[in-house]
Amino acid sequence: MSLRLSTVILPHRRWHEGSRAAWQRAEELGFHTAYTYDHLSWRSFRDGPWFGAVPTLTAAASVTERMRLGTLVTSPNFRHPVTLAKELISLDDISGGRVTLGIGAGGTGFDATTLLKSDQEPWTPRERADRLAEFVPLLDRLLTEDGKDGVSYEGDFYSAHEARNIPGCVQRPRLPFAVAATGPRGLRLAARYGQAWVTTGDPKLYENGTPEQSLQALRGQAERLADVCAEHARDVSDLDKILLTGFTPDRGRPLESLGAFVDFAGRHQELGFTEIVVHWPIPDSDFAADEKVFEQIAMEAPAQLG
Repeated sequence: MSLRLSTVILPHRRWHEGSRAAWQRAEELGFHTAYTYDHLSWRSFRDGPWFGAVPTLTAAASVTERMRLGTLVTSPNFRHPVTLAKELISLDDISGGRVTLGIGAGGTGFDATTLLKSDQEPWTPRERADRLAEFVPLLDRLLTEDGKDGVSYEGDFYSAHEARNIPGCVQRPRLPFAVAATGPRGLRLAARYGQAWVTTGDPKLYENGTPEQSLQALRGQAERLADVCAEHARDVSDLDKILLTGFTPDRGRPLESLGAFVDFAGRHQELGFTEIVVHWPIPDSDFAADEKVFEQIAMEAPAQLG
């Protein structure tokens, strides 16, 4: 399978002050998918502009025609399956069936604390995993069961009472899930419900690890995914494998030149990755890159990678 190249456009600019142009240019450059982060805010961008993912993707759908659109990633940190399902069905309709939902357990950042009361502690990793394990199956039902009886469910964290989502997704049986996971519980969700698996690598290697160590860690993650798929009688080759770049020890070096990127992407393609996602350049940030080189990579790298 040829390697697909996608991008993630952070929602940090006003629509008419550069954001619209970026989404349109992404389609012109031939990116397979343009994603955005689904956060209330994120790291160093916390004190600056930051817009909502679903409205941004809805606007992007209205100014593009072919490119797929999606989130990397949506989490239960501030989402509820019932309301999210309604938004996703609407977005899938507006886009003509071009939406992929990247979904994961979420982290410990601003999303995890914004909605808490002052005396509440943020969810632990286990608690986030518990919620995701309930969130994904319920969302799957909400997006696939579009009959007049609706979906009813009562769990430990989420409930639904005759939630109706008529007419359902344009994509059948529902829009695809790209499940971000490295631990056993998340990998099981990917194997059971995912059309794709997402990873950013091993975060413990980001500061002091080497690219070679990162490749080995990613190889291990892919092998664990294959094992879990086998346990669920699922062929691991049925899942796309997506690497969101920028969080491995390579950092921004793959975007320094076309050759550097082709070398980086080729080494990960050998591990079985089918899609590489690069961040749209943002000056004076962790995602700074030469825009001319970035565009050259977008236009020329896919052909070299086959």
